[in-house]
Amino acid sequence: MFGIVLTIHLIIALILIALVLVQHGKGADAGANFGGGGSSQSVFGSSGSATFLSRMTAVVATIFFITSLVLAYIGSQQAKGYQSVTQAPIEAKVEEETKAPVVPE
Repeated sequence: MFGIVLTIHLIIALILIALVLVQHGKGADAGANFGGGGSSQSVFGSSGSATFLSRMTAVVATIFFITSLVLAYIGSQQAKGYQSVTQAPIEAKVEEETKAPVVPE
């Protein structure tokens, strides 16, 4: 379960990064006026891309936060039953030392 949610979380993180990098900054609109940016010929219309991308970013960010919470919950449940790998060998070694024959002086 943890591996599946972690894989989904990583894919969502990459999608979120891509969505943020694709968006224009708030100052990009002023520069487009001077250079004839051609924003009216875009796929989403003159202002549709900003609205679409911002909504998609919000949806993907929400999914990212949900998967983060699920991963935290799963991790806390696994931590309750946690036993250290090094505890068993140390306890066995202590028992062996106490069972060693006593050499008379």
